[in-house]
Amino acid sequence: MGVIQGLTEFLPVSSSGHLSLFSNFFGIDTEISGLYSSMLHIGSLIAILVFFYKTIYELFIEFTLCIKDISKKRFTFNSKKISKTRKMLFMFIISCLPLFFLFLPVKDGGNIIDSVEVFSSDNSVLVEGICFIITGVLLLLGVFVDNSRKKKRNIGPLTAFLIGVAQTISACFPGISRSGTTISTGLVCGVSKKNMIMYSFILSIPTIFAAALIEFIDAMKTPTFIPVLPLIVGVVTSAVVGIFSIGILRFLLKKNKFKYFGYYCVSLGVITTIIGIVETLMNKGV
Repeated sequence: MGVIQGLTEFLPVSSSGHLSLFSNFFGIDTEISGLYSSMLHIGSLIAILVFFYKTIYELFIEFTLCIKDISKKRFTFNSKKISKTRKMLFMFIISCLPLFFLFLPVKDGGNIIDSVEVFSSDNSVLVEGICFIITGVLLLLGVFVDNSRKKKRNIGPLTAFLIGVAQTISACFPGISRSGTTISTGLVCGVSKKNMIMYSFILSIPTIFAAALIEFIDAMKTPTFIPVLPLIVGVVTSAVVGIFSIGILRFLLKKNKFKYFGYYCVSLGVITTIIGIVETLMNKGV
């Protein structure tokens, strides 16, 4: 599970979808799977911090400077008067805004994120299969548009918001890749591959942290014991493999091989959907 999390969190093929398939086919209890998955996300965070530590540090310093400017009443949104790093920080904040939609209350007293969790905890892989196909189509669309557009642009407010919407949708369904949808959205909007990889992965920090926290809280509602050693092994494996997979993705994007992730997701989605349909029919006694 550590290897799966480390690879699929950053490669655009959906970690939640792969972990859901793994848990389903190997009969892992959903409560144990949820707790373990929350810990594996910590490994993914470590990988991002190691790989992009310099940019993350610069953004943190810029954030403190923003607070300082606000306190001294010299804060401005004027793009001509602020640094490149501060512009990037503003774009990250805009991209995170759609995530608050997931916490809107619904009729049963919970929120939207609680309502969509059923897709990951059910005994069917039909939803995962359909979502894998959607991810594959988005990846192929992003590659097609990127290859046909020569002039690249920087990430502006509208692009940042659309990337945030894509990230929010991916958080709802296992099989829809967070990195895949955000990178593809950026490519469709005309952002370069290099900039989108960095932007997508740093943007994932609050998302991965929130996902880990939510999964951990849900798992703690029904206390489940897991030995410490397997947790440590999983987290370390997830971190090490995550660093490796980020490097792989950057290399493949540079070599214009991003489309193969799309082919993989569509193929896996078709197979998984067929299995899901067969399982559903069998459960109904057909």
